[in-house]
Amino acid sequence: MTRPVRVGVHLWPGGAPDYAAWRAAVLRAEDLGADAVFGYDHFHLPAVRRVPTGVVLEPVQPDVVHFEGWTALASWAEITTRTELGLLVTGIGYRNPDLLADMARTVDHISGGRVILGVGAGYYEKDYSVYGWDYGTVRSRMDLFADGLRRIEHRLEHLVPQPLRPIPVLVGGAGERRTLPLVGRYADIWHSTLDVETFRRKNDLVKEYARASGRDEGAIERACTWTGATRAGELLAEGVTLYVAEVKPTGTGYDLTPLREALAWRDSHA
Repeated sequence: MTRPVRVGVHLWPGGAPDYAAWRAAVLRAEDLGADAVFGYDHFHLPAVRRVPTGVVLEPVQPDVVHFEGWTALASWAEITTRTELGLLVTGIGYRNPDLLADMARTVDHISGGRVILGVGAGYYEKDYSVYGWDYGTVRSRMDLFADGLRRIEHRLEHLVPQPLRPIPVLVGGAGERRTLPLVGRYADIWHSTLDVETFRRKNDLVKEYARASGRDEGAIERACTWTGATRAGELLAEGVTLYVAEVKPTGTGYDLTPLREALAWRDSHA
């Protein structure tokens, strides 16, 4: 399956001056030509730094200005007209999975068929503890994730009315033992933050898991975080076609320079 090169933007709400700044960034991203606009599903800003093995939490996790993602998506569905919309990614343990499927279907109708249902196992303990959920263990969260994906698939098939299109399910993560088999079984989009060599190896596993589930691995769109044109070009050769620029707010708003750079690279590969 030949796919076009696409670019999305991941707009963090935590630390924004106010909701209006977050909303304005969504509209600017659409005007610039973003193919997808994502928020995230946290209730507090995760203070993190990226290392070669992933993400490390900072010792202090401050409380800052923040807003809830799915409520915002319903608003974005009304104010935008073209870009796809989603969260990168919904924590499966925060909501009943059948309810989550219904929420996604509803936003799909509000948007005219533009929602992406991004899901992950959840990792940020503060979200769980402050809001009263059991953080559990990696194993228990992955068990919930596997069962949640099954329930979402079932509920989307039985809602009345149906979504306006088959809602793309985006699975975030790269764990080889639990996450990648779920990518192969359920994902329409697989999102990761891997270097090229690691992506190549794990992508081979996704292909195996898809075939084992009776699926065409080519039906799964590969997505990665945008980190510049050089790495994007290398990942494009490996089959990645969706690149997501991460933009965090400053004290006054959002600097969309990473998105502009990614869009220029996309257009050069059109």
